Amino acid sequence: MPNAVLFDQPGSPNVLTLRPVAKLTPAADEVLIDVHAAGINNADLLQRRGHYPVPPGAPRPLGLECAGIITAVGSDVTGWNVGDEVCALLAGGGYADEVAVPAGQVMPLPRGLTMIEAAAFPEVACTVYSNLAMIAGVTEGKSVLVHGAGGGIGSFAIQWAAAIGATVITTAGSDLKAKAGIDLGAATAINYRTTDFVDAVLEVTQGGGVDAILDVVGAEYLQRNIRCLADDGHLIMIGGSMTTTPIDLWELLSRRASISATLLRARPKEQKAKIVAGVSRDVLPLIEAGSIRAVIEAVVPMADAATAHEVLESGQTVGKVILDNTSRPGR
Repeated sequence: MPNAVLFDQPGSPNVLTLRPVAKLTPAADEVLIDVHAAGINNADLLQRRGHYPVPPGAPRPLGLECAGIITAVGSDVTGWNVGDEVCALLAGGGYADEVAVPAGQVMPLPRGLTMIEAAAFPEVACTVYSNLAMIAGVTEGKSVLVHGAGGGIGSFAIQWAAAIGATVITTAGSDLKAKAGIDLGAATAINYRTTDFVDAVLEVTQGGGVDAILDVVGAEYLQRNIRCLADDGHLIMIGGSMTTTPIDLWELLSRRASISATLLRARPKEQKAKIVAGVSRDVLPLIEAGSIRAVIEAVVPMADAATAHEVLESGQTVGKVILDNTSRPGR
């Protein structure tokens, strides 16, 4: 019988426990993946605390990304076979021995990567690509401000933007994380605790601002982010505080700037499939070439998911925390 990490009531990491669950059967458009590793994301922490709206129909276990081996395919699935090594973008369910996922959200395991490394990519790669490439249109020669150099999203966004030839400015909450941002490819890293990032961005860009901003802070940074935008710039908000906050519309109008606010998890599976196809086409080759590497702070056994959450919540991590399910009993 397979196991999954579950919780009954929101709370501290200690509410997470590994329990037996019923075996899954894939729907006609799904594949079943034997999970070898799963990535942890901030959305998991929020959901565990009871502060995240879970999309209808999402699997009960946490986990928005995984890597593993296909063990069954639905009747309508083409292009995937039992035994294929894959990684996948999930609506939930990654903290488990197995997960059923629409076939359009599955990608081949990048050549040269372990399951642990591959599990660090699907959610962050799809988030970054869908927002910076598909929405903001970031290409070679553009400039990007990435908030949160130490996070999973930030560490990936810096690498992706640098790999395609964009100029990256990043913020971080410590000198150590700022240095990590430089090591990952940022041209400028700003410790926002000691330096005003608006002044620093405008100084670096000689007053011109940046073409795109990827923001995980939300309301607190809204007006400050707008001040950092270049003419025709695009601010994309993907997380943080969503409380009511004033906005100076003239700042947007005068620069022909725009704002998007997006969530990946609740998107229809057709949109997710389009994003995953773009990542497979445009991002996986960069990973396989070594232009983007897995940034992993810690690897924790699946059964110790509570410890993994504590590690991520410490605020001291750079990159991802991964759940390792390769040594579970019976494997």
